[in-house]
Amino acid sequence: MMRAAVAERPGPPDVLRVREVPVPGPRPGWTLVKVGAFGLNRSEMFTRQGHSPGVRFPRVLGIECVGEVAAGGVLAPGTRVAAVMGEMGRAFDGGYAEYALLPDDLLIPVTTGLDWEVFAALPETYLTAQGSLDALGADGGTLLVRGGTSSVGMAALSLARGLGLRTIATTRNPGKAGALEEAGADHVVLDDGGIADGVREIVPDGPDHVLELVGASTLVDSLGLVRKGGAVCMTGILGGEWVLPEFEPMQAMRSGTRLTVFHSDDVQGAAGAATLQRLVDGVESGRFRPNVDRVFALDEIADAHRYMEADEAAGKLVVRL
Repeated sequence: MMRAAVAERPGPPDVLRVREVPVPGPRPGWTLVKVGAFGLNRSEMFTRQGHSPGVRFPRVLGIECVGEVAAGGVLAPGTRVAAVMGEMGRAFDGGYAEYALLPDDLLIPVTTGLDWEVFAALPETYLTAQGSLDALGADGGTLLVRGGTSSVGMAALSLARGLGLRTIATTRNPGKAGALEEAGADHVVLDDGGIADGVREIVPDGPDHVLELVGASTLVDSLGLVRKGGAVCMTGILGGEWVLPEFEPMQAMRSGTRLTVFHSDDVQGAAGAATLQRLVDGVESGRFRPNVDRVFALDEIADAHRYMEADEAAGKLVVRL
């Protein structure tokens, strides 16, 4: 038997209950992983609330985890691994447990001596941030990170600093400005319902790149802010809106402006292995910051979801087993 945080049905954080459940049995093409820790993600909050089509309850949530190979698969027992996405916690049980049975092709072997809670803060967050910067082609100029205090936002700021980009980050909470500056923001703009004036004071012609983490609710505004010929990458939906109604590209976008997106599918398994190892090495060397806001125990999973849902964090939330 093992302990797992099970979402018994869609609903508020209290639907998450820590229960004793059987350790998953062997299955061809799958590996049993002893979970050391896992990061929390807002997509898990949306699933818990009932907004992920096709998810059946009860379900062990968790779209990522880090741990060691326990049995099965092609990797030797004891190999440190990360796993990200691939329908974890949706089509099959995910990382909110002491053990997770995961598809072999989802595992990313990583050589690291990082503590579990630091390692767990990296896979989804840093791979998403790096993939977004790559999608933007952000190799110079000014980067605006909209939704800067999210874990992906703070990771992007850390990576952008390493690339030598000038960075602007937004937040609705002035008390989080210091955390953004520590993460790598050169400028912080308070989002009090509009950020245009604050951004234009810093870059009158607009930023070269915009990482849009709030989502559809602010996307048109971001398209109007980016400089002519610049790029906007929509990666997150912190605002909770997936759909952009009545979008008029000719009205919303300047000539030459690019609108792109980043999908985590691009960094699953072997596709993300080299990048994640490089990012882990960068954290170990001090080049990048892990940006861990708070570490919870498994028994505190409902409290962790309440904390996430209240937007109290400035960085990554992690659960250590």
